[in-house]
Amino acid sequence: MAIVLLGASLTACNDWLDSVDNTSKVTDEEAWDSVDHVDMQINMFYNYIHSWGQMSGGEFGGNMTEALTDAFKYNHAALGARAAQAYQYATQYDYMQPNQNSLSGWSNAYTHIRYINQFLVGLRKFSGFGEEQDKVWEAQARFFRAFIYFHLAKRYDGCIIYDALPNGPDKAMSSKEDVWNFIAGDLDFAIANLPSKWDDVNKGRIDQIMASAFKSRVMLYAERWQEAYDAADAVVKSKRYQLVSNYANSWKGNNSESVIEYRYDAKQNPGHQFDQWYAPVIATNDYSTGSCGVPTQEMVETYEAKDGTEVDWTPWHDGSTATPPYDRLEPRFAATITYPGSTWQGVIMDNSVEGPNGVFQAYGEGAYGWNTTCTGYFLRKLVDESHTDLKNTRSAQTWVALRYAEVLLNKAEAAYRLNMVASEYQDPMNEVRKRVGLPGKNSTGERWFSDYRRERKVELSYENHLYWDMRRWKLAHIEYDGYRQHGFRVENGEFNYVEVDIDDRRFNEKTYCFPIPYSEVINNGLVDQFPQWQ
Repeated sequence: MAIVLLGASLTACNDWLDSVDNTSKVTDEEAWDSVDHVDMQINMFYNYIHSWGQMSGGEFGGNMTEALTDAFKYNHAALGARAAQAYQYATQYDYMQPNQNSLSGWSNAYTHIRYINQFLVGLRKFSGFGEEQDKVWEAQARFFRAFIYFHLAKRYDGCIIYDALPNGPDKAMSSKEDVWNFIAGDLDFAIANLPSKWDDVNKGRIDQIMASAFKSRVMLYAERWQEAYDAADAVVKSKRYQLVSNYANSWKGNNSESVIEYRYDAKQNPGHQFDQWYAPVIATNDYSTGSCGVPTQEMVETYEAKDGTEVDWTPWHDGSTATPPYDRLEPRFAATITYPGSTWQGVIMDNSVEGPNGVFQAYGEGAYGWNTTCTGYFLRKLVDESHTDLKNTRSAQTWVALRYAEVLLNKAEAAYRLNMVASEYQDPMNEVRKRVGLPGKNSTGERWFSDYRRERKVELSYENHLYWDMRRWKLAHIEYDGYRQHGFRVENGEFNYVEVDIDDRRFNEKTYCFPIPYSEVINNGLVDQFPQWQ
């Protein structure tokens, strides 16, 4: 989505401020005296796509939420973000608390909601550009209010609904159902009042089809299957989007598959540091950090063979030291994970104890594992292979917050939940599989849902879905409790299957609902903590 960048917006705003003669504060009237000035206010809301995106780590205090699943492991044993913090959440039942929760999102969400409501109040009070124009602005603002409330709704069993600026510190909680109703109302208003498509000057602003695509995601979480199906179906029938032919380009943005995206500029804010955190730094690159987190063997074993059959990993679990069957795995594996024998920046990676192209270091051998792997793998997906000057240059690859492949999978899941005829849920998923040359899945019932879970995990890997999917399916306490992650220790050409966790991973069922932050309970006289957290 070719949005007006925050940096560009700030430049424009500075020009505007400079034009206000000898004032230190812009008045409301000046903020609303032209269409351009109102658009500048709207533009700032687009920054929330970044704030809650994978490139910022905004969902989990700088960490990737995949580190709370079986798919990803941080190398560092020292405390901190992109280090042992995620491991603590994953292994200690009581680490999450009302006064300590990096997954909370509460404070940021309500700050964003206040800014949006402040804009809506100003729109009604000061705008003089006519009802039609006002509705387009309101529709964009309400889309982003729904966007923010969605991040609260997937975390909490209810929250505080603000549809205007607060009158004081005290306001009661609303039920989860009321919150979903509120979100749906904002999205429906957006869909009804946004343009069907913007002109080239405004290309990338949220439009009706983009809002429908986002609604298809939201309504799966709300378990409103018909609404999710209808929203996804509207996107499909619009024929606006299609899958790109090469999966390795699907998440790179500015293509036929990208629905909602946020673009960056490495030379000015907001560039990001994703490569500095996750790139597999090789000997030819003068940079002392990188690769703070890596994929696991559990993720590798999720991939099917190129012909759609299962790959038997039992020999390696039982002690085989032969080279694993990486060359048999379907294309999304090599596009997502840098493995021993693969090529990165023109160098063949060994990912071994000896190195030098990918150094193995067992988890816990040192406080930090920068520029190493504790699993034998490095992350390839989302990382910019052409970015070689990590020491001096920030990253600029696009964050694709929603792409067409997800819409197809959302439609498939909703159709399955609605007990539609099998083709209604098989066909959308099989369209995604066809892109990478895999045969269709013709299973039904629980077997299909198992196939679907696997497909979604692989297709949307490391795009901030897996942890939240497992929570909404209420499967995390079953599959993410009492297990350890694994990898391969590569040494002298031998592959040794090893545990990469020191402790068992745990999932406490009460964390399906996060605790209300302690500060809210103390300062808001009408809010009580959820019973399971009292």
